[in-house]
Amino acid sequence: MKPAADFVPLTLCVLTVSDSRTAEADTSGDFLVDALTGAGHRLQQRAIVKDDRYHMRAIVSSWIADDAVHGILITGGTGFTGRDSTPEAIEPLLDKLMPGFGEMFRAVSIEEIGTSSLQSRAFAGLANQTFVFCLPGSTSACRTAWEKIIQSQLDARTRPCNLAGLRPRLGER
Repeated sequence: MKPAADFVPLTLCVLTVSDSRTAEADTSGDFLVDALTGAGHRLQQRAIVKDDRYHMRAIVSSWIADDAVHGILITGGTGFTGRDSTPEAIEPLLDKLMPGFGEMFRAVSIEEIGTSSLQSRAFAGLANQTFVFCLPGSTSACRTAWEKIIQSQLDARTRPCNLAGLRPRLGER
């Protein structure tokens, strides 16, 4: 596989999972939108949903079913509290898990938050040829995930390989 010589913009959605955030107070969602558009990608849709697995699934399922959507960034609901249910809501929708993302996120997070990184249940996967990244709700965690992992993997110029470059082959049987 040879990476593209040019940047290839992807179409992404952002979902904030929170019982308390509003559009005016969604700093994590704001960061992700600014980061993806600043990198040259397109925002298809953005939403905020309460930490309810069925509402999460409904929104994410509609985005996964949309062939125009290449990726989804979800922030929030990945911790251990009683209301945190993003993994339980989203993992059943995935065709393939991407274990390396969660492992890598916790590894880079240890530099910033020490052993508290073990509390993160951040994960990623693939559903209907759509990349799905589930991140913690803090803005700093979203920044870490974007700047240290996701941004380069969604850039077709990243060598030796990247997720963006795999897109044409995701539907192979």
